[in-house]
Amino acid sequence: MSDLAPPARRLPRIPPVPLAILVGVVLGGLLVLVSGGNPIEAYAAIVAGSLAWSSLPNTLNWAVPLVGMTLVAAIPLRGGMINLGGDGQMVIGGLVAALIPLYLPGPGWLLIIVAILVAMLASGLYATIAAWGETRHGIPMLISSLLLSYPAIGICSYIVGFPLRDVTTGLAQTAMIPDAVRLPTISGPLNVGLLIMAAVAILVVLFDRFTVGGYELRMRGLNARFAGYGGVGLARQMTAVMFASGAIAGLVGALIVLGSQFRFQDGALLSPGYTWSGLMAALLAGGEPLGAILAGAFFAALQTGGFAMQRETAIPRVLTMVLQSIIILFLAIRHGVGGTGIGRRDTR
Repeated sequence: MSDLAPPARRLPRIPPVPLAILVGVVLGGLLVLVSGGNPIEAYAAIVAGSLAWSSLPNTLNWAVPLVGMTLVAAIPLRGGMINLGGDGQMVIGGLVAALIPLYLPGPGWLLIIVAILVAMLASGLYATIAAWGETRHGIPMLISSLLLSYPAIGICSYIVGFPLRDVTTGLAQTAMIPDAVRLPTISGPLNVGLLIMAAVAILVVLFDRFTVGGYELRMRGLNARFAGYGGVGLARQMTAVMFASGAIAGLVGALIVLGSQFRFQDGALLSPGYTWSGLMAALLAGGEPLGAILAGAFFAALQTGGFAMQRETAIPRVLTMVLQSIIILFLAIRHGVGGTGIGRRDTR
């Protein structure tokens, strides 16, 4: 008869992402409670303000740029790279999309297509500068992509503030684009930008799951040196990934300008913080495209629900930003800072 005791049964472990969300919700509720509010009322207002039938169009409208900027961060992150230059790339795309219909002749539908494609091209090419700096000169892309945002934002600000400013206003902005070059609306605040971004998201997921390039990118994220030994051209891959990431950022800028703002306004694309919310959503999913898309939509619901919470309960909407930060911080602590292979610089 054996003296060995049967192994103790372990309780099933909660997956990291749902656990991080649960921790964020609990800690956020405690903050509301300490400040004298009612956590149940606050969260009920967030849910109703984001998912109720009357509020859903606003959530979807907010999700379009946020999911787009989530993909901007998630595509490089899938391969262990970080693109922090989304702000500059988005601004370039927005300015290009505003100038083309203002200064080029042609039918409205053609100008819409040209404006979107040229915006994506310009932003994609600008993003490859960071890849070129790392592959050719060893400049960490993490740093160069962030620093490259500043000249992009500054130059675009100068262009709309002086040579191409709408002189009929006192603001740094272009003239209004013609009605014929604005994105067609679907319902309420929604326009065809939702369909365009949905198509892009589907293409990214299909690329990641079913193509050789997607497999090679995942391999690089696991071990860049091994991927290089396996025949992956790391320098070429980094350049292509950064072009795709920057192109999507340019698409986001173009969709906002052509679909809602109808002109390029200095600072208007940056004030909502799409880039940094998108980066947090991509980190939440670990760079996995489908998870990143869902995380971006989740953060969009948080942010639109935050407005309703502030309106209905007088609790500041900054609570939703606190929730996002707590969730990401918990995941970082759980997985460890270096656990994803981010920052590898072997590009041979």
